[in-house]
Amino acid sequence: MEIEIPEYKVNQTFPQKPGVYLMKDIHEKVIYIGKAKNLNKRIKSYFSNDNINLKNKTSILISRIKKIDYIITDNEIEAFLLESNLIKRYRPLFNIELKDQQRYTYLKITDEKFPRLLVTRRNRNGEFMGPKGEIFGPFVKGSSRFLTVGLLRKMFKIRICKQLPKKECLEYHIGNCDAPCINKISQQGYYKNVEMIKNILKTNHDFDDFYDKLENEMKQASTNKEYEKAIHIRDTLFRLKNLRSHQKMENTFSNNPVEEYIGIIYDKMNNIAYVMTLVSKNGVINDMKKYQFDLIADNSFESFISQYYYSNPIIPNKIYLNEIIQEKSKLEIVLKKISGHDVKIEFIYAITDQDSIQNSDIVKDNKILKDEKLAVNDKIKIMELIISNLKTYIQKSYEPALDELKIQLKLKKIPHVIDCFDISNFGNDFAVGACTRFIDGVPYKKGYRKFKIKRTNNQNDFSMMEEIINRRYSIKEQDFNQQIKEKEFKNKLEIEIDNEYTKVRETEEKNDEEEEEEEEEKSKELPDLIVIDGGKGHLNVALKTLKKMGLEKLECISLAKENEEIFLPFTEDPLSLPKNKKELKILQHIRDESHRFGLDYNRKLRKITIKEQITK
Repeated sequence: MEIEIPEYKVNQTFPQKPGVYLMKDIHEKVIYIGKAKNLNKRIKSYFSNDNINLKNKTSILISRIKKIDYIITDNEIEAFLLESNLIKRYRPLFNIELKDQQRYTYLKITDEKFPRLLVTRRNRNGEFMGPKGEIFGPFVKGSSRFLTVGLLRKMFKIRICKQLPKKECLEYHIGNCDAPCINKISQQGYYKNVEMIKNILKTNHDFDDFYDKLENEMKQASTNKEYEKAIHIRDTLFRLKNLRSHQKMENTFSNNPVEEYIGIIYDKMNNIAYVMTLVSKNGVINDMKKYQFDLIADNSFESFISQYYYSNPIIPNKIYLNEIIQEKSKLEIVLKKISGHDVKIEFIYAITDQDSIQNSDIVKDNKILKDEKLAVNDKIKIMELIISNLKTYIQKSYEPALDELKIQLKLKKIPHVIDCFDISNFGNDFAVGACTRFIDGVPYKKGYRKFKIKRTNNQNDFSMMEEIINRRYSIKEQDFNQQIKEKEFKNKLEIEIDNEYTKVRETEEKNDEEEEEEEEEKSKELPDLIVIDGGKGHLNVALKTLKKMGLEKLECISLAKENEEIFLPFTEDPLSLPKNKKELKILQHIRDESHRFGLDYNRKLRKITIKEQITK
């Protein structure tokens, strides 16, 4: 059904039934998806005089609507589920998009004659990528089973080749594969190893038998004076022991109820909602994440929760909110359908600044919580912590941990822009460098850079580091001083400017070229802090390189991966931050990103070279 704005006619009707509506623009692109108890009433409400005349975010949405499609559902629960599914599929411009959402990792044993063990993820439609197979997971970052994929492949001699070659490869000769390609192992024998992996991924079954077998092999190798083999088995046993202990911890957590706290506060002037989530497992608090979304149309706390858990494979038993929601019972049913277990949603009143919390006057429904003592007090404190963090984040408009990072590293200013350098080499022919950029504590991928090493012919990390820093900041000292002046001018200017959302959105199509220029300027901007992946030697090389370029005013540190030690200029002893500190996690995140980015580029170069050699 077509609707032209503003020539919308009041007598146009839609079904008076529950369902989902899809709003499209002039190019037939879906720009907003919503659900309704009564499609006719909800859709008509958009085109009231109040919405059309007001200059707010919803009015911008309405001005772009050229067509509305709808899908009728049997009830509101189905509408909830369908809405979440369609939002994930179409990713409309005006809906809530969970940009900070973690993509969970799964392991897959493929459905092949000789199966492989692969790492896999879901695509945007929720489907698993790659070949078909049995799925295990999800595993979050740091899971012992995810970290030991390579070890499991080697221990159980699982092939890594995509297609069985006609001749045995290097993996067979170094003892990592039983070469099913040349019938060195039967299909039945190979599948016994696969079954053992499945049991280890599911439970700890067969672990003891395999551990005892390896221990006997180690003793036998030592008796036969095959000391290298014995040492290799000893190291494998050590990893297996760690794997088993980690698994016991994970199983303990999974058998206990998982709780999640979700706090929301509103910036009413700019029509933006800020959300923070925090997971508690067995009394241990972790996994804090921040989100924000525009208060457009039906975007609300309920729609955020629905979308958040539809995209999240781990749904807790209990969810605590700092705001009472109207569709609580329906949402509990929806989450039960998604997760397969009962989900209870409860309200916790956090004693904070009243103006920061929507509907904070609804305290009377919290009598049950007030009657409880110690446990409830702890829950209130957690919610207050969330709200406090959110308020700090909004006031400063950047990750609060950057303040602490400035203090700990004794920096001259807050490191809003951080660059990190890493070297990835595989022999002399495949040496590359990578530079990743974070702005206000989050990745800024348009500022990422990759370098193929050109000036260094041997495996000299120091020389390579000097080269990539030189190439990344190939500007003169006067340009640096000019950038410093421009930064100071921009900071003053930003105080005076009032960024009206409506003006930006109405002219965004006209200003595409200006935005591209602005993004390019962001990429060229000099950082507030440079992080080098390495130790004291790598840091000294970076400092000397920057001095040669006239950029000695840039602050630089290094982060050594082995013990996560931070090396600072002009100090001999490294700095060690507690592992649970957010400021350390920011440094680890950007370091790991640069390592991943460089490794991906290295692999691509190797693949291209191998293909060229094959074609020749």
